[in-house]
Amino acid sequence: MKSKDKKKVSRQGVSRRGFLKGAAIGAAAVTGADLLKGQAEAKEDGYYPATTSPSAEFDFTQKSGALQPDAIIDSACQFCNSLCRLKVHVKDGRIIDVLGEPDDPVQSGGFCVKGPMMTQLVYNRFRLKSPMKRVSGEKGSPDSKFEPISWDEALGTIATKFLALRDAGEVRAICASQQRFAIANKTSGRMPRGTGSVIGRFFTLLGSPNDTDVGPVCNDAGGNALAWTFGLGNFTNGYGKDGATGKEDLGAAKYFLFLGTNQAETHPVTFAYLLRSRAQTKAKLIVIDPRLTPTGAQADEWIAPKPHTDQALVLAMLHHILDKNLHDAAFVQKWVLGFEELKTHLVKQGYTPEWAETITGVPAGKIRQIAEEYARTKPAAIFCNAGISHQLNAFDTYRTLAFLAAVTGNIGVNGGGCNFMHNTWPGGLNLPAIEGNPPKKDVALPVGPDYFAESILTGKPYRLKAIATAGNPLVSSANTRQVKEAYRQLEFYVYTGLFMEESAYYADIILPVCSGFEMETVYMRRDDRAIRWQKQAVPRVGESKPDWEIWIDLAHAMAKLDKKNPPAYWTENFPLEWKDYRNLWATFVKNTPGMGGMTQERMEKRAEPLRWPCPSLDHPGVSTLYLDHPSWYQVVKGLGIRNADTASQDSDANRGVTATSGNQGKRFLTPSGKVEIYTSELEKKLAVAGHAALPIFYTHPEVTGKNPTIEYSKEFVQNPINPQALTQKVKLGGISSGEVHQEYPLMGMIGRPSVVHFHTVTQWTYTGKQMNGIRLVQIHPKVAQRVGIKNGDAIAVESPRGSITGTAQIWEGIREDTIFVPHTFGPMQKMAEELGTPYYEAANTLVDDQYYDNLSGQQAYKCFACRVRKA
Repeated sequence: MKSKDKKKVSRQGVSRRGFLKGAAIGAAAVTGADLLKGQAEAKEDGYYPATTSPSAEFDFTQKSGALQPDAIIDSACQFCNSLCRLKVHVKDGRIIDVLGEPDDPVQSGGFCVKGPMMTQLVYNRFRLKSPMKRVSGEKGSPDSKFEPISWDEALGTIATKFLALRDAGEVRAICASQQRFAIANKTSGRMPRGTGSVIGRFFTLLGSPNDTDVGPVCNDAGGNALAWTFGLGNFTNGYGKDGATGKEDLGAAKYFLFLGTNQAETHPVTFAYLLRSRAQTKAKLIVIDPRLTPTGAQADEWIAPKPHTDQALVLAMLHHILDKNLHDAAFVQKWVLGFEELKTHLVKQGYTPEWAETITGVPAGKIRQIAEEYARTKPAAIFCNAGISHQLNAFDTYRTLAFLAAVTGNIGVNGGGCNFMHNTWPGGLNLPAIEGNPPKKDVALPVGPDYFAESILTGKPYRLKAIATAGNPLVSSANTRQVKEAYRQLEFYVYTGLFMEESAYYADIILPVCSGFEMETVYMRRDDRAIRWQKQAVPRVGESKPDWEIWIDLAHAMAKLDKKNPPAYWTENFPLEWKDYRNLWATFVKNTPGMGGMTQERMEKRAEPLRWPCPSLDHPGVSTLYLDHPSWYQVVKGLGIRNADTASQDSDANRGVTATSGNQGKRFLTPSGKVEIYTSELEKKLAVAGHAALPIFYTHPEVTGKNPTIEYSKEFVQNPINPQALTQKVKLGGISSGEVHQEYPLMGMIGRPSVVHFHTVTQWTYTGKQMNGIRLVQIHPKVAQRVGIKNGDAIAVESPRGSITGTAQIWEGIREDTIFVPHTFGPMQKMAEELGTPYYEAANTLVDDQYYDNLSGQQAYKCFACRVRKA
């Protein structure tokens, strides 16, 4: 096919809406051929051209004086974990164009629609440009009034409040010997790498244990499960070639098993790389998702289980593989602990494909088919994302998936692995040891920033008084109505961000931050542990500052006001030289095992990103973890075991790799040096929180039918996965009543609106609102017909927590019992007025915050009981 014809097909494919007509959609699996009239045409939907410039016979920009850049700056996109390099063309200090990196074989010169939207964060009339303080109005009200203040006043106000709370000890005791400080923080995925380590250091000096990260609303559970099973909480394989072996890694896979991941829209450029590789290898792609996404449209088979039941499907796959002796016996004998216990467990629990059919709605024969294909096709790669993470059984589901890879010998091989997205590199970026004697922090609130609301409103286990956030909890947190009430009652709130987002209206102090093009840093990271250096392309907007600089300056404000400690307590632990990110990064490289080769100088020279671990300047970086190869064992010597108890992979806090001599010669970095499915020590640790080393099936009580579910006790225990925090002990296996479905008969899921959006920030760009400023709620035609809804109707979606509005999108590619509600929309997104699109309440208004994974803290966004009606 000629390139001109290829682009024509691609453009037709993007807008195609009728390709599902006549397809038999439901729980049963269907093939791409069944769904699509012409698989070749369908494959073009995921096609990304080598450049984003429109094709033309002639280039009329050549020798244009106005359009020739003065400089081309190597930066990077912050909008997803594909980590595309952006070559920013600058003229007279202004951005005039953005192109991709042609010399990166994974990026292949391209990027998705979001790349140029980075510029729209810089040039945006809604940007916050100076610190501000609240002067009037009820918290949360759009009539709230703020006035600009200096940075000195803003940071002085925050320091004064933090110190007053620390010194007053305004906390509620959990027991007589334990006092807690009432100050908390929540970081965000938008922050430059290492900022979390700086903030963690600040909270250590302050003495508050409540320094939390974005993981519980992102993908922490996958990293936790990987760490407990294999030793490192990281995405196990890499895109492109493995530098140690010279072999293709994920591109060599012969079988792709995707569960709960819509990579065509969430990771489009790395997914395009997989598709290009698949065109050569003829690898089979299986997509498991309750709805047909652009990713499913590329698949050989799309399988649609009931929401929140993936664990049952994987348990049944394991049962069939072991029952038919399809496992890799040699690998299991040499490298796996607990295989026989797993086999006995699966039989005892009766986790057969027939049992799973009653839970998931997927035919038993189809489960057996994909189990056999996965076990017999090597190498086979598993990919997961938020569709698995945002379930209340996320940790146990990910552990089950890790077992699947282990027993089939698909771990530690090029083209295989457990590629649980956003569990990247390394768990912590380390700073030097703290000077002085900080107070003991003890344990924090239950893992997950959504528990902040519970603490504020009920005082259980104690009451928070002050919070600083880098995210937007008034949109991202479950049960938005309750979170709003909590932040209204919160005594003191600091919001840092680019725009007057929903959370800013609850703030007492607002701090403006830089966008990605306005700073030199390491920003995003690719899922396969790869990072890029990015240079500052343009000056900072207004008085905005990068996050790490804000916290260093706040530490120096504390030094001026702290009456209990000398100034050096703060200033020596936060040297001003760290405000230059090059110096801060050099400190991370020096103090973090496995990063010796990841210097700023080296990364600046590379077209490709560099993968961790990378212990020396002559090391290529590790692609495949646990590879039975001399290069891996060489890395292990200096890497140090990451303690699985403390692995939280989306955190930058100081919970990372620590040197130890006990891992030399080990292939897997578990205590035993093997894959640990079951050990008595694992069983003992997990039992504290109500779990077991061999997971049992349970699901959300709002999944239709009567299913094994979860009960939360009032007892708080130390979290075995995250021992720095408390958690509620649970009881698993009780049967749900199903009563909620008498009024709310459907199951709702929340997720990404389209490839255009990345969380709420893209809703503040012209392109984002222009292309996808309408919340399109996907509803099966039969459901729409029953309630009298037509395509394009204004509708309301209601759950026991509240209701939101949207526009009906009649969509045959979704289970009849399920609807899909896009998130990222919020009621204060002023770009809506610019483009004439509606203002929307947060989708998470519908989601229950009482049900969460008590190990990882993951919120359960992927199932809530609901109903729909015309608005």
